[in-house]
Amino acid sequence: MAESLVKTLIDSGVHYGHRASRWNPKMAPYIYARKSQIHIIDIRETVRGLLRAQKYLSQVAAGGSLILFVGTKRQASEAVEREALRCGMPFVSERWLGGCLTNFRTVRSRLGRLEELEKLRSSDELSAYSKKMQSALNREYRKMYRNLNGIRTMNRTPECLVIVDPKKEKNAIREARKLKITTVALIDTDCDPDDVDLPIPGNDDGIRSIEVILHELANSIRQGRSMDIAQSEGADEPSGGSAAGGFEDKDAENVSSTDEN
Repeated sequence: MAESLVKTLIDSGVHYGHRASRWNPKMAPYIYARKSQIHIIDIRETVRGLLRAQKYLSQVAAGGSLILFVGTKRQASEAVEREALRCGMPFVSERWLGGCLTNFRTVRSRLGRLEELEKLRSSDELSAYSKKMQSALNREYRKMYRNLNGIRTMNRTPECLVIVDPKKEKNAIREARKLKITTVALIDTDCDPDDVDLPIPGNDDGIRSIEVILHELANSIRQGRSMDIAQSEGADEPSGGSAAGGFEDKDAENVSSTDEN
C-alpha cells in the first residue's frame, strides 16, 4: 500500500515546491533538495504527514463530528467540493465569509434568507415583481448560493478544518486558531508549518496533487463515518456490540500496519 501511495504521489507532482527565492525557512525540515532553483519536497515527509492526518480524520469522523473542507483558490475549488460531498462533509470552495466560525450564528441565519429566495424562485410569486426586482433577487440568490451552499449541512462548528494552502486561507486559519479548532493543511514551501496543527508538505498549486491528497483524506473520513454508523447500529441491537468492537480492532490493525510500512 505504501509503495503504491508513494508512486501515486510522485506521479501527481506533489513533491514540486516553489522557487527557492519564495521559500519559508521553517519548511527546511520538509525539503529534500533544490533543483533548477526549485525546492523538491521530501516525499517521505509528505507520506508521514498524510498518514498522520488520515488517522486523525478517521477518528474525528468516527466520533460523529464535522470536518470542514476549505480551498478557494482556482486549482482547489473543484476538488474541495467534489471530495467534501463524497464524504458528506461541508465545504467552502468559493469565498471564505468573515466570521464563518467566530460569528457562526449570524452566518447560519443567512441560510434562512437563501432558503427564502429558493422558495420564491420555485413558485409563481417571483413573476409578481418587476423585471428590475427579479433581476436583483436572482443576483442575490446566485451570490448567496455560491458562498453558502457548501455549509448548508454545518449545523454546528466543526471539529477540524481541512485546508488547501493556509497562506491563501489565512482568515480561516485565524478563526480556527481563535476557537482552538484543529487544522489539517496541504502546505507548500512558501507556507509557515507553525500555523497548522497537522501539516502535509506538498504541492498546493498543482490540480492533480491537490486531488490526490484530498481524495486520500476523504477516503479516511468515509471509513470513520462507516465506523460511526456501525457503532450506532450496534448500540441499537443487543447482539451488535461485539460486531462493532471487532470492526474497531480490525481498523486499528490496518492503521498499525500502515504506519509500519
